[in-house]
Amino acid sequence: SKREIKLRKLDSTKLRPLNSEQLLRIEDHDFALRPGFGGSPIPVGIDVQVESIDSISEVDMDFTMTLYLRHYWKDERLSFRSNRNKSMTFDGRLIKKIWVPDVFFVHSKRSFIHDTTVENIMLRVYPDGNVLFSLRITVSAMCFMDFSRFPLDTQNCSLELESYAYNEDDLMLYWKHGNKSLSTDEHISLSQFFIEEFSASSGLAFYSSTGWYNRLFINFALRRHIFFFVLQSYFPAMLMVMLSWVSFWIDRRAVPARVSLGITTVLTMSTIMTGVSASMPQVSYIKAVDVYLWISFLFVFLSVIEYAAVNYLTTIEERKQLKKRGKASGTYSIDAVQAMAFDGCFHDTDVDMDLAAFPDRCEVNETRARAASVCNVDTTRAKRKRSLKGNVGRIILQNNHVIDTYSRIIFPSVYIVFNFFYWGLYI
Repeated sequence: SKREIKLRKLDSTKLRPLNSEQLLRIEDHDFALRPGFGGSPIPVGIDVQVESIDSISEVDMDFTMTLYLRHYWKDERLSFRSNRNKSMTFDGRLIKKIWVPDVFFVHSKRSFIHDTTVENIMLRVYPDGNVLFSLRITVSAMCFMDFSRFPLDTQNCSLELESYAYNEDDLMLYWKHGNKSLSTDEHISLSQFFIEEFSASSGLAFYSSTGWYNRLFINFALRRHIFFFVLQSYFPAMLMVMLSWVSFWIDRRAVPARVSLGITTVLTMSTIMTGVSASMPQVSYIKAVDVYLWISFLFVFLSVIEYAAVNYLTTIEERKQLKKRGKASGTYSIDAVQAMAFDGCFHDTDVDMDLAAFPDRCEVNETRARAASVCNVDTTRAKRKRSLKGNVGRIILQNNHVIDTYSRIIFPSVYIVFNFFYWGLYI
């Protein structure tokens, strides 16, 4: 019937669709040439949406970013008739048959276009020949970092876009919407950095062999989180320095205790410094964290040297006292406090020392030695225990060297002043 024939004509699925190449008349033009070849430079607008900053590497001095890169230009060779003035959208298969800008990333180390499930490329052509070309790209590019204030630093990085073949006489790159051409995802965050700002700028780059090129910049500033490094580096270093000060309160004749404490704190500081250096590039200048750790190491080292001086001066004093006593009585005797310098243990003044360990006791009267050996062992131990409880604090204070007394005040005071100036300078 006539009605069925009319419905068949209105059914667009029964009509043979036009080929995209026929609709855009691709075969009628040479797309190896840019639009307006031989005339004024073709303007190409750019806008970028940053999806994520995937990583920042201090060791490699680079960053990895995923973004949507969109190009806008006009190619009258692609204009077509449209009653409704609607655009046509194509995927990446048409890109190889038409002219597109040859934008590349300056200082990029590696980059790729996402291809799951197909290449993330979109081409949209409007009836008047205006073209929108969009890509989803992940790019790793160099970032020239300055670590002189690490980890209290702020790094400024930039991603630079430029045409590879066309200089400013053939192609003019510009930000499509000015400063609003750069947009970011609200949920962008990094583990070690605060993102302080994103900004867009433009400039010119000169090459001696090919001329001047338009260049676009995506600038962003990153400020490092300090709390992680406070927990991992600064706070342990502070504790090691304060632990080394405990040595000033230990009796100067307790050689094993003070030497062991000093060596332990020195080795721990060395471990902290090695751990920090292992995660950083081998730069030829001093970083802020190096200043703090080396000064802290110096405080720990000086606490060991301080005890070496105390022990040396104590030995000299005791030798002088022994010589004086020997000249006065004709014999040499070692009291309990002096005995501690030899075996590291406290000996009460009322307890006789081992004659084999201290030969100068051999000159004591035989009768007194024979009587002392007959004394009850339990009575001696009880007496020694009572004497130790009552006199250990007094003996430590009496046998405190003047260097230890000054060190208890000078070391903490200087370290507090150093911390005050350090944090005031770098923060």
